[in-house]
Amino acid sequence: MSVNTSHAGKGVLIYAGECIILYCDHVTMEFGGALPPEMKGSKTGRLYLTSHRFIFNNKDSKDRLQSFAAPFFSLKGVELEQPVFGANYIKGTVTSQPNGGWNGEAKFKLTFKHGGAIEFGQAMLKVASMANRNMDTSYRDAPPPYTPPASTWTQAPPPAYAPPAGGYYGWVPPVNTFPDRPPADGVFMYEAPPPYPGIGGLHGYPTATGATGLSAADAKAQEAAQSAYYDPNNPQYAYVPPPAYSESPPSYDAATKKSQ
Repeated sequence: MSVNTSHAGKGVLIYAGECIILYCDHVTMEFGGALPPEMKGSKTGRLYLTSHRFIFNNKDSKDRLQSFAAPFFSLKGVELEQPVFGANYIKGTVTSQPNGGWNGEAKFKLTFKHGGAIEFGQAMLKVASMANRNMDTSYRDAPPPYTPPASTWTQAPPPAYAPPAGGYYGWVPPVNTFPDRPPADGVFMYEAPPPYPGIGGLHGYPTATGATGLSAADAKAQEAAQSAYYDPNNPQYAYVPPPAYSESPPSYDAATKKSQ
């Protein structure tokens, strides 16, 4: 788990080969336990379930917590709650990563004001189960420290925005419950691959079978091939990637100074 490492501008920042499986806006996140100031209080924003973790992006640009990322190996005790009164929610415990901006363990609660908590939670448990098959016990016993990738970041190519139509290993994500996709200018990507396994192992976008069969070089080649494309159903439209960015994700202090 890391704090303020997964946002870029007004969007989310993922690794090369990481895929956003589900996306949901208007989600409230709360933490419990011995917390640093930036993790206290209720936060409202966007929630992403990816092939490697879940990511929360705060919609309040003035809040000290802008993003929160939790790899599946850092989660335990995840449960789905359906109270008689009030909105459904997901709860669990998350353990920090070394150098992730906070040390320790915290309770978390994700409340879906517009519905979908049960479906999102079931999908999270399913994806975590598949991803954990590619991890050994060392990830839980000695979590890898968070290390900012020493690479540039750019706008992500189309494969990063949605899972394959056939799903994974026969399981199809509940995209009917979550039909929205992130804004086209709201997903950014490092050139570096994830430092821990996901559904498809360590490298490459997971395919409908769940196996990528791609080396890091092949994954990069696939990414380049997808960086521009022609839509035969809309001949007037072509996807053209924007210029690359070279700076790191903006810090909270930098973001607030620009807004003042």
